[in-house]
Amino acid sequence: MATEDPGTTTIKPLTPETWDLFAALVERHNGIFGGCWCVKFHPERDDHVPGYDGNRAYKKCLVEEGVARAALVVRDGEDGEEAIAWAEYGTPAELPDIYHSKQYLAEQDLEPDYRITCIFVDKRFRQHGLVTVALEGALALIAQAGGGVVEGYPHIPGERRLSSSFLYNGTKAVYERAGFDFIRPKGLKNTVMRRSVAPSG
Repeated sequence: MATEDPGTTTIKPLTPETWDLFAALVERHNGIFGGCWCVKFHPERDDHVPGYDGNRAYKKCLVEEGVARAALVVRDGEDGEEAIAWAEYGTPAELPDIYHSKQYLAEQDLEPDYRITCIFVDKRFRQHGLVTVALEGALALIAQAGGGVVEGYPHIPGERRLSSSFLYNGTKAVYERAGFDFIRPKGLKNTVMRRSVAPSG
C-alpha cells in the first residue's frame, strides 16, 4: 500500500510543550496497540487507572514529571506541525517493565544508562525510513543528555511478515545500521543490542 512522503522532518523531545503533538498521533491510531498510550514499559503506580483514558492521564502525568521521554519525529503539515513517529527511551528505572524480563535479568551482564523500548510510525508515512529517523533522534537526545550505554530490544522477523503491532521496537537490521552490537537473544524473536553514545555539545 502506497504511503505519503513525510517530507522534511525535525526531532523534538517529548515534553509538556510537545504533549499535544504526541497525543494527536496516539489519538489518530486509537490509543496505539489497544489504548496503550505507550505506558506498558513504565513502572506501575497507584495513580495509574487502567484503560484508554487512564493510560492517557498516566502518560501525561509522567511527561509532566519528566520521567517519560521520547524523540518525536515532526513534520510541517497542512494545518501546522504534526508528530508522525516516535522512539521512546529512558533509564531502566523509568522503563523497567520490558518483555522477557525474567530471562533478561538472569542473563544481564550490565545495566545500561538508557534503553529504547518502543518505536512507532504513523500508518500514513510507513516505508519511508522513519523508524531509523526516530531511533537516531533518540540517540541524539541521549547524547545531548550526556550519552552513555544504550540498549535496544529489536525483533528478528521470520519468513512470515509481521504487522507493526508485533514490531513495536524495530528490527535487528535497523539497530545494526545505527551502530548497535548484538549481545544475546531475548525470548524467541527478540534481541538485546547495545551501543555507546558519546556526549554532544
